[in-house]
Amino acid sequence: MNHLPQAWGRPRDHVYGPYDSSYLQSNGPKAHTSSPVVTGTSVLAVKFKDGVVIAADNLASYGSLARFTDVKRLRTFNRRTVVGFGGDVSDMQYLDRLLLSLDIDENYGSSGHDLNARNVHTYLSKVMYKRRSDINPLWNHILVAGLDGDDKPFLSSVDLLGTTFSSPTLATGFGAHLAQPLLRKLADSESAVKDVTREQAVAAIKECMKVLFYRDARSLDKYSIAVITKEAGVELKEDEQLQNQSWAFAEMIKGYGTQIV
Repeated sequence: MNHLPQAWGRPRDHVYGPYDSSYLQSNGPKAHTSSPVVTGTSVLAVKFKDGVVIAADNLASYGSLARFTDVKRLRTFNRRTVVGFGGDVSDMQYLDRLLLSLDIDENYGSSGHDLNARNVHTYLSKVMYKRRSDINPLWNHILVAGLDGDDKPFLSSVDLLGTTFSSPTLATGFGAHLAQPLLRKLADSESAVKDVTREQAVAAIKECMKVLFYRDARSLDKYSIAVITKEAGVELKEDEQLQNQSWAFAEMIKGYGTQIV
């Protein structure tokens, strides 16, 4: 090895030939994030007759490591809208700054009108689609919950491609597979929403958060939950703890570790 200070660790040129420095050139094509490292998992939401309930746990995973356990992934926007973020945490923080800037502009505006949940969802869908068109997507799946211009419950999603979707129940990440079937038992269509009470919606969301903690390795038992209604606005609780957990079902699972069958 070449132990001269200016070339520590490099093979000697007179033995192996000169080092091909072309591998170090930085004039190649511009590259963007294609594999997020610090990520948040599921966001859940369901409509009820007077508003919307939305929840997300407080974990940000560093790969498969449960690294950050106090990351709030629900963001309030005025008193009628909550935005829930799944996916890359750094992109979530970037979008949070965009929403903060938008909120400041609206508050200092002279129009006298504030943005409702439908307006915020439209804004985010345009941002996501623009970044996707630049081939530099924001690696998030977002739920927007709140009240529309007529003070009716509003719930819709947008993903990293700018694709939008609305439904009485929505979930991102593993929640789309594990929680959606449970939520659809409560409200499987828009016509069923009028029969769902606030208590039923909150109980369903809490039960789904418990199921995700059991089954999703990237979830946590501490979560944030928000209820948006016309009368009370946004009621956000950020350090809720799962209750009445039971791992008794694990005794019936066979095939892992040393077990007596």
